[in-house]
Amino acid sequence: MQNTTQSLVVNNQVSRWQVFTAQEALYSSAVQYIEEAARNAIAGHGKFSIVLAGGSTPKSIYQLLPKIDTDWSKWHVYYGDDRCLPPEHEERNSLMAHEAWLKHVAIPSAQIHDIPAERGPVEAAEAYSQTLADAGEFDLVLLGLGEDGHTASLFPGHSWDDNQPAVSVFDAPKPPPERVSISAGRLSHAREVIFFVTGAGKQEAVDSWRRGEAIPASLIKPRNGVDIYIFGVNI
Repeated sequence: MQNTTQSLVVNNQVSRWQVFTAQEALYSSAVQYIEEAARNAIAGHGKFSIVLAGGSTPKSIYQLLPKIDTDWSKWHVYYGDDRCLPPEHEERNSLMAHEAWLKHVAIPSAQIHDIPAERGPVEAAEAYSQTLADAGEFDLVLLGLGEDGHTASLFPGHSWDDNQPAVSVFDAPKPPPERVSISAGRLSHAREVIFFVTGAGKQEAVDSWRRGEAIPASLIKPRNGVDIYIFGVNI
């Protein structure tokens, strides 16, 4: 059951903080949100573009998505980031989403856009930038929050070219060090953005974010603001 909703405006980022008393309620609300966003997008312009996050909370949500009522043929799937590992590596975000959800539904394979991260951070970022050039405004972006305040593979203390849709990541503070990420500017070009934040280990990052510190998560600034679904963290 959702028990707290609070809106903030900090550093030109509008955020709506929704705290849940049970993790299953967060999952259920997220699935309903995604289903409704897809329905509205398909009714409005004939397709639904979604950017996926990695991590355990998104995985639990993805496992519930095959049951929703939607026209899968209209879905276009992208990834916020991925690790420069072989495609079949267990730590690839694309493999996780495929196993948890995508292999169970009828989204055309040509509409599932994996980051070719196995080609290395430079070549993969260039290739994914070309893929994103035709994507237009995303309908929905899903993101997580790291204990250090990172989101996607945008880490504190790193710089990137926000004019590029996808960027190379080197020397990530957690393995593997080489990754590819959609830039903060491109992630912000979205109708809706949801962050999933679960676990007490995220408390310091949440506190920093709400104080207005310039952590990467605070740089995602879509025109309609961001929704933040929280469990196990105080606000």
